[in-house]
Amino acid sequence: MSKFTRFVTISIISVLVLSACNLPSGGADTPNPNAIFTAAAQTVEAQLTQTVPLATATFPVVQVTNTPVPTFTSVPFTSAPPTATAMCDLAQFIKDVNIPDGTVFNAGDSFTKTWRLKNIGTCTWSGYSLVFDSGDSMNGPSPTAIGTVSPGQEVDLAITLKAPASPGTYRGYWRIRNGSGVLVPVAGGYQGKSFYVEIKVPGSSGYDFHTRAPSAQWLSCGSPCGGATTLTFGGPDTDTNGFVMYRNGAELENGSTPTKVLETHPFWADDGVISGEYSTYTVFNGDHFTAKIGFLAKPDGTCGTGDATFQLNYKESGTLKPLGTWTKACDGTLKNIDVDLSSLAGKQVNFVLAVLAHGSSAQDWAVWVNPEIQPAP
Repeated sequence: MSKFTRFVTISIISVLVLSACNLPSGGADTPNPNAIFTAAAQTVEAQLTQTVPLATATFPVVQVTNTPVPTFTSVPFTSAPPTATAMCDLAQFIKDVNIPDGTVFNAGDSFTKTWRLKNIGTCTWSGYSLVFDSGDSMNGPSPTAIGTVSPGQEVDLAITLKAPASPGTYRGYWRIRNGSGVLVPVAGGYQGKSFYVEIKVPGSSGYDFHTRAPSAQWLSCGSPCGGATTLTFGGPDTDTNGFVMYRNGAELENGSTPTKVLETHPFWADDGVISGEYSTYTVFNGDHFTAKIGFLAKPDGTCGTGDATFQLNYKESGTLKPLGTWTKACDGTLKNIDVDLSSLAGKQVNFVLAVLAHGSSAQDWAVWVNPEIQPAP
């Protein structure tokens, strides 16, 4: 409480006490109780209206420390924000020109993939190349030179690829490399750096030589084979040029009667030959050629001459190449054939079945039982 406030309070109390002391002790007039409070209020009002000299008034003292006032530096306003520094080497992926993702190709198929890109850097592409980065290369040549591409110019990058031999989905990532060996970023590309091709190779459905025999090209000749004779599928079985026909359900030398029997009788001459070239087939990993070979049985159980050589060959780019040779004589059994074709995986070839007589071919009733290509399980 300030001195001034204490002074006013004491004054009010004093007035009240003094007024009480001056009250008469008796008399006819009844005193007005409000008179005491009125007098006191008037006294207080008089005290409050008195001016306290400034010289005698007291005020609290505040200590001021000499703390420096922080200053601020103004930043001049610029009309435009700063821009990123332009890059020398920068490409932009525009689109796949062909071969959309998931395009199906048979094993070994060749195809050309084309991408469209744009040079959005400041440097001209000169001495740049297309290079394989990761994934499946699909026999793509790397590096492949890119012609000169100016800033702002679009370019189509094409590369010849080959579908893998095994079934599945394949993806190959490619990039652009400058003349110094530095890889160029690709805006809009995969992870901002590459672009890719993705294809699917279906699984092998196999190949049935028995069912396709009528459409194969069958030839026969003597030995030496100076000129081949073209045979018509279906015989007759009396043709001395040889014949090819179905013998489904016929009895064979082992007493069996299979449902798929193909007879290929050589030219009726010493060391005569018969061969059948089948339509083009793309070989897959795990493909196997399987069959049984032997001879038809005569009513008495013998096999005619029953002595011949069976061959499985293939033709690639016009050249005939062997895959297997088996000599078979009539002995009351059939010979099982199983040839793994994985070495030809991815190649497109024409298979050739052939039979060569040993000496006389008279009644060499040579048969293939259920010849086919079986895909990998």
